[in-house]
Amino acid sequence: MTNCILRGGIVIDGTGAPRFRADVALAGDRIAALGEVAKTAGAREIDVSGKIVAPGFIDVHTHDDRALLASPDMAAKASQGVTTVVTGNCGISLAPLALDRAPPPPLDLIGTEADYAYPRFSDYLDRLDAAPPAINAACLVGHSSLRVGAMGSDLDRPARADEIAAMSKRLQEALDAGAIGLSSGLYYAPARHAPAAEITALAARLGPAGAIYTTHMRDEAEQVLDSLDESFAVGAAAGVPVVISHHKVTGRANFGRTVETLPKIAAAISQQQVGLDAYPYIASSTVLHNDRLDASLKVLITWSKTAPEQAGRELSEIARDWGVDLRVAAARLQPAGAIYWMMDEADVRRVLAFEQTMIGSDGLPHDVHPHPRLWGTFPRVLGHYCRDTGLFGLEAAVRKMTGLSAARFGLAARGVVRPGAYADLTVFDAETVIDRATFAEPTRPAAGIEHVFVNGRPVWSEGAPTGERSGRALRRQQLQAEAA
Repeated sequence: MTNCILRGGIVIDGTGAPRFRADVALAGDRIAALGEVAKTAGAREIDVSGKIVAPGFIDVHTHDDRALLASPDMAAKASQGVTTVVTGNCGISLAPLALDRAPPPPLDLIGTEADYAYPRFSDYLDRLDAAPPAINAACLVGHSSLRVGAMGSDLDRPARADEIAAMSKRLQEALDAGAIGLSSGLYYAPARHAPAAEITALAARLGPAGAIYTTHMRDEAEQVLDSLDESFAVGAAAGVPVVISHHKVTGRANFGRTVETLPKIAAAISQQQVGLDAYPYIASSTVLHNDRLDASLKVLITWSKTAPEQAGRELSEIARDWGVDLRVAAARLQPAGAIYWMMDEADVRRVLAFEQTMIGSDGLPHDVHPHPRLWGTFPRVLGHYCRDTGLFGLEAAVRKMTGLSAARFGLAARGVVRPGAYADLTVFDAETVIDRATFAEPTRPAAGIEHVFVNGRPVWSEGAPTGERSGRALRRQQLQAEAA
C-alpha cells in the first residue's frame, strides 16, 4: 500500500536517459509507481515541484566500516544524498580480523585494536543487522586485513603458501557470509611486498562467487602505467571484474599523464570488465608518509597521536614553529594522517569526465580534521563540476553516482528510479546544490539536498537526520538472487 508520494518532481532515473516530470509513489521499501499518481488515503504527500528526484547516490569508495556502527545516522553521507556505501576499500576492512595490538598503518585509519573485533566476516555483518545504520552498506574484504590476520607483523615479504591458504580460507568464509568482493591497497606497507601472484591466488576465489576486485594500485605516480597493467592482469587471470580505485596521477612530475592512463583504461575496458572511480578534488588524504612530501604542493595534518593539537595545520607551519625541517616534523607527529595537494586540476577534470568513471568519496570519517570530500563529494560534482563548470550534463552526473555504480557493483534494484526498485531516493535542488565543506571547515553539510529516503523511509530532511535507521547490510547472495 502506498505510504508516501513525491509530487511534481523532475525525475532523473540514473540510466543517463533524459529527465521527465512525474510523481513517485513509495510502498514499503519499494517504488510503487511513476507518473500521475492518484491520492491515496493515509499516504504522506511531499511537494517536490521543480526539484530533481534521483536514485540515492552510491559512494563506491569509502572507509565507513566503523562509522556505520559509531555514527549510525551517517550524517556525513546522508547529507549528501548518499544512500549506499561500499566499505572495505584500499585493502582495509574491519573484518575478518581480531587484534590484541595496535593495527599497523593504514589499518589505523578506521579503528583501534578494540575495533578489530570480528574474526569472521559474518560477525561484522551480523552486527550491522543488529544495529542498523541510516544507509545501506555493501562490504568488501581487505587484502591487508587478511595479511595481518595470517602473517602478524611479519609483512615485509611475500606470503608463504600456507599463509595464502589461510587468507584464502578467510576470504571464502567472507564471501559465503555475503562480502561483495576483495580490495587491495598495494601502495601501503602491509601489502607492498605482496607480489601479483599472491593477489591472483586470492582473486581466484572471486570468480565462482561472482564477486569483484578493487584496487588502490601499487603506484599512482611514475609507475602508474605498470600498475594499471598489473591490475588488469589480476582481473584477467582470475576472470573477475576490476575497479581501479580513486584513479589519479600524483606528483608534480606526473601532471597531465591522464592523457596516457585513460586511453589505456579504455583499451582494457574493450577486452575485460574494468571500472574506475574518482573524487572531485586535487588533494588526496591518507596516513602521513615521507614519500609524499616532496611530490606535494602543500600538506595539511588531519590527525596525530603524539601531537593531537596540530590537527588542521599545515606541516610547513608546524615545522617552522618547531624549528625543524618537514621530515623531522613528520616523524615527530607519527602516527598521523595528512592531506596532500599533489594532483593537477586538468587531470581531475579529465578523469571525472571519462564516461565510465564512478564517484567515490574516499573520505576518512575518523580523522580529527578530515578532508572535505567526506562531507562534500557528491554535491561538489553536481554543483561545481556539473552546473558551474559544465563538465557534463546533470543526467550524466547522476548516472556516475547511481546507475553506473549499481551495475558495476551488482547492487540489484538500486541506482535507478523505476517501479519495483528499492526506494533509495534523493531529492535535490539543481540550482542550489553545492558542497560547503572546505579544508578549513571540513564538516559543513552541503546545500540543496532536501530529502533522502533509504528503503522507503526518510533519513535526511530539512537539513538534519530524521533518526530513521533503515539501512541494510547488502549481502552478495541476496543481490544476485534479485538480479536473476
